[in-house]
Amino acid sequence: MRSGPGAAVALGLLRLCLAQANFAPHFFDNGVGSTNGNMALFSLPEDTPVGSHVYTLNGTDPEGDPVSYHISFDPSARSVFSVDPNFGNITLVEELDREREDEIEAIISISDGVNLVAEKVMILVTDANDEAPSFIQEPYVVQVPEDIPAGSSIIKVRALDKDTGSGGAVTYFLQNVHTTKFALDRHSGVLRLQAGATLDYEKARVHFVTVVAKDGGGKLRGADVVFSATTTVTVNVEDVQDMAPVFVGTPYYGYVYEDTLPGSEVLMVVAMDGDRGKPNQILYSLLNGSNGDFEINETSGVISVMQSPAQLRREVYELHVQVTEVSSAGIPAAQAMVPVTIRIVDLNNHPPTFYGESGPQNRFELSMYEHPPQGEILRGLKITVNDSDQGANAKFNLRLVGPGGIFRVVPLTVMNEAQVTIIVENSAAIDFEKFKVLTFKLLAIEVNTPEKFSSTADVVIQLLDTNDNVPKFTSHYYIARIPENAPGGSNVVAVTAVDPDTGPWGEVKYSIYGSGADPFLIHPSTGIIYTQPWASLDAEATARYNFYVKAEDMEGKYSLAEVFVTLLDVNDHYPQFGKSIQEKTMVLGTPVKIEATDQDAEEPNNLVDYSITHAEPANVFDIDAHTGEIRLKNSIRSLDALYNITLSGDFTWSLEVQAKDRGSPSFSTTALLKIDITDTEMLSRSPMAAFLMQTKDNPMKAVGVLAGIMAIIVAITVLISTATFWRNKKSNKVLPVRRVLRKRPNPAPHAVRIEWLKFRRTKAAAKFVLREDPSNENCNNNSLGSTLPPKAPAPPPPPTMAPKMGMAPWTVPTVSGSLTPKQPQESPKPKVGSPIQSALVSELRQKFEKKGVGNKAYF
Repeated sequence: MRSGPGAAVALGLLRLCLAQANFAPHFFDNGVGSTNGNMALFSLPEDTPVGSHVYTLNGTDPEGDPVSYHISFDPSARSVFSVDPNFGNITLVEELDREREDEIEAIISISDGVNLVAEKVMILVTDANDEAPSFIQEPYVVQVPEDIPAGSSIIKVRALDKDTGSGGAVTYFLQNVHTTKFALDRHSGVLRLQAGATLDYEKARVHFVTVVAKDGGGKLRGADVVFSATTTVTVNVEDVQDMAPVFVGTPYYGYVYEDTLPGSEVLMVVAMDGDRGKPNQILYSLLNGSNGDFEINETSGVISVMQSPAQLRREVYELHVQVTEVSSAGIPAAQAMVPVTIRIVDLNNHPPTFYGESGPQNRFELSMYEHPPQGEILRGLKITVNDSDQGANAKFNLRLVGPGGIFRVVPLTVMNEAQVTIIVENSAAIDFEKFKVLTFKLLAIEVNTPEKFSSTADVVIQLLDTNDNVPKFTSHYYIARIPENAPGGSNVVAVTAVDPDTGPWGEVKYSIYGSGADPFLIHPSTGIIYTQPWASLDAEATARYNFYVKAEDMEGKYSLAEVFVTLLDVNDHYPQFGKSIQEKTMVLGTPVKIEATDQDAEEPNNLVDYSITHAEPANVFDIDAHTGEIRLKNSIRSLDALYNITLSGDFTWSLEVQAKDRGSPSFSTTALLKIDITDTEMLSRSPMAAFLMQTKDNPMKAVGVLAGIMAIIVAITVLISTATFWRNKKSNKVLPVRRVLRKRPNPAPHAVRIEWLKFRRTKAAAKFVLREDPSNENCNNNSLGSTLPPKAPAPPPPPTMAPKMGMAPWTVPTVSGSLTPKQPQESPKPKVGSPIQSALVSELRQKFEKKGVGNKAYF
């Protein structure tokens, strides 16, 4: 069958359409739990190791073309995964943390080179047991009265675990369950006093309870783990009035000798309130058994014999002593009774002897905490002293030999036998940091016997540490110096505080505060002070800072030290010339001075050296590098020499001067200085011009000098008038005052009339005889409209009262008032006055105009 041209065209178009049709690739959706496909509902444990292959992207292209895979993240999020573009393998590249980020949003895409298909997926991060419980609101310290009922709630501890599920469930336990009086609710963390348990201030004043918090456990990197944390609860027991009086030194034995006088002391009974925290007053009394032979002192407890030993009818007396507590309100409270045995003896053949629980003993040891309460009894010492003699032969004194004032012994005097009690006298001296061991000798020596029998026993006390010291700095103040350009985070100084206590009580934490502490931080453990990251220090703005540093231990005891920080100056300012640098007038042989200031805070950064960098012509001036004084070279001693040097034939020089500081690196500033030169010969012809030249830089000096002259004239006039008055008064007549009128002579040659020196301040500038050229701020008469000065300097001819108006006067060049002068204008003809006077008066008038109109000047 033959086909025409139309069929061929249609077949070509069909092939072209088929060639252009390219369908987009797509991912496989394999559902939940699949490790390949399009990551639909994909989750990943947070403890997955970095570098693990966690998923495989899988898709196809309808045309069978090869595909590539890609994964991307939001710019503000982390790029947690990477993908192999050819095989679609996804690898974990950053560590996961569910507590910080529990889901990750990503965009996965597949491309066949022509079409790109992208899908947004959400990867869930599942929890692993990687967090330990942490107690909050530490430290736990509670005050509990000793009579608190059993089962009462004391305090609640709480710990948090950031994990979920069983890993975040916290339960509580006591570390030493069998040795404690407390119970802990494992779920709520409430600490209670156990059923049947009681607290006793006299036995234990503080209890330390260790609490353990555990989570429920869970998987971490394939293993079952359980985390825990511990804290210590400090239970301080408060004393209440629940104890009867306690006798000290029982049993009591006393002896009466044959030579004992009536009224003599036999022995002393000592009792103390059983409640050491809040003791009551104690009163003593005898109940029975004395039959009037003995009496007891109500307040001291001293028992005295009231009869002569020959009148005593019994060999042994059994007395009963009662003590009664009296409350602060004066009401009798608890009572106690003790028997006292008194024997009548008369021999002295036994020395005093110390006994322990197992018999005679000459060394006693005890362990106790430092700084016990004042008046506490060392109950661990079981010491009895006995003298087997009778009567006065068995009476002896007890005393402690060793560091004085720390303990006292009771009783001081013993008759025959007594229980030895050692009581705390100076709690502050019982310091673990000073003495680890305290050693004393207990001495018993007879009182009233010729033999003076005695014996000794060693008492050794081992001290235990408590938190009784405040952290102390090694210095009361610290001084530091840092450069003002130090970057943020620079170390400034390290402070050190020492707490002599041992264990956790000796750990110190640092902090700073004060108005000057804002630019600084301190490391809480090391004590290193450093600058804030944002701190920008400036020695010129604030050269010194001072603030306080605080050292604190775990119970809040602290001390302070003061820190002084001085900023070291850095050369960061340029020298600056004053406004007076722009123009100067030099008298031949006299220097002129320039001055620049540098705002840096310290030397050598603010020290300035001066130099001339350019002058036309050169080799005319020398400058003192330190003072800034500019002088003519020694070879130039006249205006003639200067006239031959200048190119323009005048006496004006333009110098470029430089002020350079001595810092490193050094900074410099240059300025243009114009100097007009005159000589003393010209000034000598006009005394007023010389005076104005000397005071042109300080117009107030001229005012002061003229005012002084006028004051002297007035004073002389007053003296003359007074003398004349008193002379005429003595002669009882008034003589006429002669007035001599003289014709005013013509002014001498070169005399200068200064009409502007009047007693008016507001119009002082208008009284100048010569007016400055308005077209030239420098007051030079060398503008385009003026006649040039003569070629060679020569003294001007003697002026008349009014110079000829057709001749141009000879002028003295003066300093420029500005670095950029105004455009010259046609200068008016000068009025009466000499050229020197014109230049000096112009400069002085400029000085006056700069002063405030409110200041009055009197000449």
